[in-house]
Amino acid sequence: MSAIGGHEVTDVHAHLLMPGLHAEVERRVPDEVQAAADLELRRNGLASLQASGRMIGERFPRLTDVRARLEAMDAQGIDRQWVSPSPNHFYPWANEGLATWVTGEANRLVAEHVAQAPDRLVGLGVVPLQHPHLVVDALDDAVLGRGLAGVEISSFAGSVELSDDRLEPFWARAAELRAVVFLHPFGCSLDERLDRFYLSNTVGQPTENAVALSHLIFAGVLDRHPGLRLVAAHGGGYLPTAIGRSDRAWKVRPEARGCAHAPSTYLSKIWFDTVVHDERALRFLVEIAGADRVLLGSDFPFDMGLDDPVAFVRGAGLAQTQVTGILGANAAELLRTRVHA
Repeated sequence: MSAIGGHEVTDVHAHLLMPGLHAEVERRVPDEVQAAADLELRRNGLASLQASGRMIGERFPRLTDVRARLEAMDAQGIDRQWVSPSPNHFYPWANEGLATWVTGEANRLVAEHVAQAPDRLVGLGVVPLQHPHLVVDALDDAVLGRGLAGVEISSFAGSVELSDDRLEPFWARAAELRAVVFLHPFGCSLDERLDRFYLSNTVGQPTENAVALSHLIFAGVLDRHPGLRLVAAHGGGYLPTAIGRSDRAWKVRPEARGCAHAPSTYLSKIWFDTVVHDERALRFLVEIAGADRVLLGSDFPFDMGLDDPVAFVRGAGLAQTQVTGILGANAAELLRTRVHA
């Protein structure tokens, strides 16, 4: 094990692919699956979809097999992973019946996967964000029923933004359970404008992070639920580096005064992973959010992740105490008082 300062090196951003789940969804609703595939083609472009298909094929064992996952973790110097579903398993278009089944099955499969190495793997489930009246039950199923640490959500689902009033019971319950809510976008509403050069990921993902976090901040969700344990993938996207513009709007625009304080103050109430790909960006994230709010993440095992996440953090020129926190101490503290099933 590669514990740092008495804490396990923890990667909070790693994924599980569930091909059997998707095959069953496709069997049940083939037309809807095809429509979703057509949307992905519009959003990503054929070249990106083909490249992604080859990449996933090459990395399939690490996405599905515990032994391959643990071997890769050992090679990276990672003691523990937080494993969340590959975001293609959100199925934001699913009707109530299918969404209820999908989330329950996904939570079961994640729990079974991490149970094969409970000393090294922590699981995150999913909720049907597009059906706000179902999300509390799905959260309870994940955390209380399956023993998972929390859930992964997208930046939006259909017409449901994260500022939607109907999600208030979800935020309240997540805070009450002290559950991790991992914000990880899947798909960008800019659609065809990002259908070449892999802009759907390089621009789309950080855009969606920034939009989703802004909905939460400006709507006052973090004011009403200060105990929320919200972790933003991809370093929060564009928001941390452009937060001054949000502060200016809060100061001069009456419609942007839905939160009690300047938007920048909320960055220290959110946790961010280290998938920013640039040491300068990581240093800035630490400066603006606080080193105790940054968690090691890799986006394992996808090609847009960090191949050597520990070396990336160590090479960013941070103080050793900051490095120790980011590599594991902060994640350990985040889980320390969570509710157990």
